Amino acid sequence: MNKHKLELATFAGGCFWCMVQPFDELPGIESVISGYTGGNKENPTYEEVCSNTTGHLEAVQITYNPEIFPYEKLLELFWQQIDPTDSGGQFFDRGESYKTAIFYHTEEQKKLAEASKETLEKSGRFSKPIVTMILEAKPFYPAEEYHQDFYKKSTGRYKQYRTGSGRDRFIQEHWNGNNKEDLKSTLSPIQYEVTQNNGTEPPFHNEFWNHVEEGIYVDIVSGKPLFSSKDKYDAGCGWPSFTKPIQDFEVVEKMDTTHGMIRTEVRSKTADSHLGHVFDDGPGPNGLRYCINSAALRFIPKDDLEKEGYGKYAQLFNK
Repeated sequence: MNKHKLELATFAGGCFWCMVQPFDELPGIESVISGYTGGNKENPTYEEVCSNTTGHLEAVQITYNPEIFPYEKLLELFWQQIDPTDSGGQFFDRGESYKTAIFYHTEEQKKLAEASKETLEKSGRFSKPIVTMILEAKPFYPAEEYHQDFYKKSTGRYKQYRTGSGRDRFIQEHWNGNNKEDLKSTLSPIQYEVTQNNGTEPPFHNEFWNHVEEGIYVDIVSGKPLFSSKDKYDAGCGWPSFTKPIQDFEVVEKMDTTHGMIRTEVRSKTADSHLGHVFDDGPGPNGLRYCINSAALRFIPKDDLEKEGYGKYAQLFNK
């Protein structure tokens, strides 16, 4: 990734544990740091910020390549993580430090942020006023190390926190499934049928069932990395099969009782796309076979990882 093209975006969306994973690992995203900003105290501690005496908000600072992932797309994703009508915090986290805000670094970012807020207000998606603040960026102080990448370090606790706080339920009610008309114009008919209607493509007549090139497979909707060719194998079933995801937290498993069977469905965490099913007849150490529809995936060749904004995954192929 060309370091000279990188820019900063800073968002406050309540608990910063929940604001890293939605942006992390996307193409063009160099890093997502949890921290504190908006107040006047230098180098505050977590306890000081939570006491609501510093003026700081919990926030994330994103280093990104705007040529790969434009600021407008970051704004769209930001709105989809929060309750923008809540002036007292976010979900069960209450207090000044949990308020929402967009901190702009340039006049162009300010203009785009104001336009996106106005668009959301006029959309009618929410019955209450949009209260998220748009503020000039101030010094950003990284949070303590144990807060960084919390969703990776404590996956179980992170999932429990998101569910218990009510954030996941709110996002499901207000955002998931409401962009299907847009997806109809960007996905092919089979991609839409599989990802949005839980469809299944025909075996042996799909793009990746016998694909052997080195690279990674990402969610066709969100772009999130899902599987690596290093973990792909021929299961003889006619669909791409993998022994494991690149990262467990990017896939969600749900019970599927359709067609008179009891199976475990696999969906993508970020886009809630139907991917396929997981079975316990795989050859890997965990004995799993992730049987995935090609139509739910986009392939990024190993040699194109850097160009496509997935450079950090090149290390998978250096082992």
